[in-house]
Amino acid sequence: MTAPIHDTAETSIADVTADVPVTAIEGRSPGRIAWIRFKRDKVALAGGMIVVFLVLVAVFAPLIVNALGHPPNDFHEDRIDPLFGTPTGKWGGMSSDFLLGVEPVNGRDVFSRIVFGARVSLLVAFLSAMVAVLLGSVFGVIAGYFGGWIDACISRVMDLLLAFPQLLFIIALTQVVPNELWGFTGSGVRMAVLVAVIGFFGWPYIGRIVRGQTLSLREREYVEAARSLGAGRTYILFKELLPNLVAPITVYTTLMIPTNILTEAALSYLGAGVKPPTPSWGAMLSKAVTTYQDDPVFMLAPGLAIFITVLAFNLFGDGVRDALDPKGNR
Repeated sequence: MTAPIHDTAETSIADVTADVPVTAIEGRSPGRIAWIRFKRDKVALAGGMIVVFLVLVAVFAPLIVNALGHPPNDFHEDRIDPLFGTPTGKWGGMSSDFLLGVEPVNGRDVFSRIVFGARVSLLVAFLSAMVAVLLGSVFGVIAGYFGGWIDACISRVMDLLLAFPQLLFIIALTQVVPNELWGFTGSGVRMAVLVAVIGFFGWPYIGRIVRGQTLSLREREYVEAARSLGAGRTYILFKELLPNLVAPITVYTTLMIPTNILTEAALSYLGAGVKPPTPSWGAMLSKAVTTYQDDPVFMLAPGLAIFITVLAFNLFGDGVRDALDPKGNR
């Protein structure tokens, strides 16, 4: 007696599928998906690596400078021509001891001052961005969620701050602040003022973005579900809306930092930045204006430092934007 045909078919299918390896379906979080997209963008990845390198240089600036043995404020008159006040040797006095040469007139090591200048620029840029993000996120989500007269008041304040002459205000303010303020002294006072003012006048930019996103998110189903379950306004604001605004806030933060770097450099160039002898890229550019014909290298060093830093942050910010919002570039 022969076996049924269907039994033979089931047996053959079982034999075939038994040899096929079973792989579990792996879930991916939104953060991991964004990281995979970001790694595909080689230009943005290179920008991110440069950003990490610059941050490490700023953090370990004392160790780097001590290894070379030339503090940023030490004078080296023996490296200066006593007649013309220019560095001796070619290319601004470059050598194995002075990698980027020395400053005209006083002979301070340019490389050491570039390294320490990175600390000032990045510190002011990051802290002022944090202040702007904190204020912009809070006021933007409040304006977008509540609407009505609250939205109108906050929006008018944003318009007022956007129309205010920020640069002139900082220049005037830095000239009248005392040498001791909020526990800071000297250049610390100037840096604290720069962080506070740049951050305060920068929050309306991110506040407008957060407000617009909140107007869309407040009508989503999960917000209505939380409201129907009895969730209060504070819970909805900080537990439902803000976590879903992390992506646009992160993107705008990465694009705000290079703008703050340029603002700090411009203020230092105009004499409203940190006080001498604290190194600053903008102050070095300002000083190089009078000596660039005799020593062009002294102008190229801080200029290239600003250019590379801002370019790296912009490339990194564009990559983060494309990774977190892949539909935005279509």
